[in-house]
Amino acid sequence: MTIRRGIPPLLVVSLLALSGCTSDPPANIGLGEVGRAPVTEVVEAPATVGARATATLRSPAQGTIAKLYVREGDRVKKGEVLARIRSPQAEAQLQQARQAARLASPATPSLVRPSVRLASFDTRAFDAKVSRHFATARKEAKKIRDAQARKQLLSAIDLAQAQHRAQTRALATITAQLNRSINGVLSGVTSGLGGLTSSMASLQAASKSQARAAAKAAESTVKALTVKAPFAGVVTLGRVSGGGGSGGLDGLLGQIPGGGAQLPSLPSTGSGGGGTPVATGVPVSAGDTIATVTDVSALTLAADIDETDVLLVKKGTRATVELDAVPGAGYTGRVTGVGVTPKEGTTGGVSYPVQLALGPGTFDDGTRAPTPKPGMSAVARLTVRESPSAVSVPASAIVSSGRESVVWVAASGGAERRVVKLGAQGDAVVEVLSGLSVGERVVVKGADSVRQGQRLP
Repeated sequence: MTIRRGIPPLLVVSLLALSGCTSDPPANIGLGEVGRAPVTEVVEAPATVGARATATLRSPAQGTIAKLYVREGDRVKKGEVLARIRSPQAEAQLQQARQAARLASPATPSLVRPSVRLASFDTRAFDAKVSRHFATARKEAKKIRDAQARKQLLSAIDLAQAQHRAQTRALATITAQLNRSINGVLSGVTSGLGGLTSSMASLQAASKSQARAAAKAAESTVKALTVKAPFAGVVTLGRVSGGGGSGGLDGLLGQIPGGGAQLPSLPSTGSGGGGTPVATGVPVSAGDTIATVTDVSALTLAADIDETDVLLVKKGTRATVELDAVPGAGYTGRVTGVGVTPKEGTTGGVSYPVQLALGPGTFDDGTRAPTPKPGMSAVARLTVRESPSAVSVPASAIVSSGRESVVWVAASGGAERRVVKLGAQGDAVVEVLSGLSVGERVVVKGADSVRQGQRLP
């Protein structure tokens, strides 16, 4: 037998089905009456205060802090300049990339395919001119360097001359056929060159695109040398490696082309970490943290809810929050999201992340509590179930036996075992949804020692 969470432990020795017991009731047995009362069930979980947003700003290249415009803890606006970095290396790379983009040759245009067009014969004076036209055709054909093409062309001319002798009136049609034959041969000769030209043009176009991309990346790096706040917030200055090396993981990240503006916002080392504090004139390496901007305009709370309770937590669930750093103060909270990815604890249990919006806090005397800082530890108490006028009994009256919740009712024949269905479960009082009625008397003290039919006070 186990006891429901939140109910004071009751050691259940056994439940024996005894009837007709006439012995005097034990002195440690106490009775109470089923009544109506407000019942509130609360789930308690550890939590951590968080900020609305945090951004870690890093050096995009190796250089020196030319000027620092802010100090630790300053509040800044979106777009405000925090620092300027001087990096001759980045400037030189930009110039080289721009020069390479300018020198990238344009794609070679496709070769113009040659074409030959023979003039139409003058049939009215063909006796004298036919021979000259065919001679001209042969002369043009002999200019073609390709032997196979030349041979095919001369054969076509001979065929045309033979047809002319046989059918002079079809000379115009023969001329058209001759023109088609000539251009078809020339097309075959130049098709291979056309394919090569197309391939060269594609390679040159890709080379020019790559040069332009490198120039844009270098421009982004130089632009990122002016460190600006991505949003309004509070500044925390970082520490740098001193510019003597790659800066470990930060340095490797900083070597990404143009990555100054896109580097991931890893947690800042803060002012308490190793390295040299950020200041004017201090050398920096690529990837070194210059500053972290934290938006504290709206604070959040990250809580871990046990798997046995998370199904009771819904979006909009209210909570009260206590902080270790502010004893005697209570803060308001409201659930904004319930995660579905489980987290395995060190003891083997499973919990789920729940996000809350953290509201203002007050002390017991009504005065306003200070605003927490991100990272502070807290305890969140979430109100998961409420019943303003519930049929209720003291929590000490409930005995759990396997999956059943049992109450001992004072009946005319002695103690009567009654299975009940519970609703909201508070620390001292629980809601009974079924199994009991208002006014009935139940065992509220010593319920673990009661037997079926036992005489009660």
